[in-house]
Amino acid sequence: MNHWLVKSEPFKYSWEKFNQEGRTFWDGVRNYQARNNLRAMQVGDLVLWYHSNEGKEIVGIAKVVKEAYQDPTTNDTNWVVVDLEPVQSLKKPVTLEQIKADEQLKDIGLVRQGRLSVMSVKREEFDHILQLAGE
Repeated sequence: MNHWLVKSEPFKYSWEKFNQEGRTFWDGVRNYQARNNLRAMQVGDLVLWYHSNEGKEIVGIAKVVKEAYQDPTTNDTNWVVVDLEPVQSLKKPVTLEQIKADEQLKDIGLVRQGRLSVMSVKREEFDHILQLAGE
C-alpha cells in the first residue's frame, strides 16, 4: 500500500463537504507530476487530506476506491482522476507550521514541493503525522 497527500482549498471543496458526499473523483489536476501520482494510486491506498490556503492543515484520511481514469471535466486525454472516499477525520488537525518545525518531516513533499497538489508520502511520514494528530 502507498500513501499520498492531496490538497484542496476548503472554500472550493472542504473535508466537511467530502464527508457529506461520501465519495468524490479528484479532478482539476493540470500538472504532469501530480497527474503521474494520480496514475500511480491503487485501490486501498491511504490519502492525507490537506486544506491549502485557508487553514493550511491536514484534516483527514481518505482512501482510493477507483484507480485512474479519464478526467470527466475535460476532453484532453492527458488528465485523469481517481475516486476517493473518506476514512476518518483527524482528532487534531496537523498544521503546516507543525510539519515544518518537525525534524522527522523535514523532507516531506509538502515542504519540499509546496505547490504540488498530489504527492506521495512515505509510510514513516504518514505514521508520524497520525501520531501528531493524536491517532
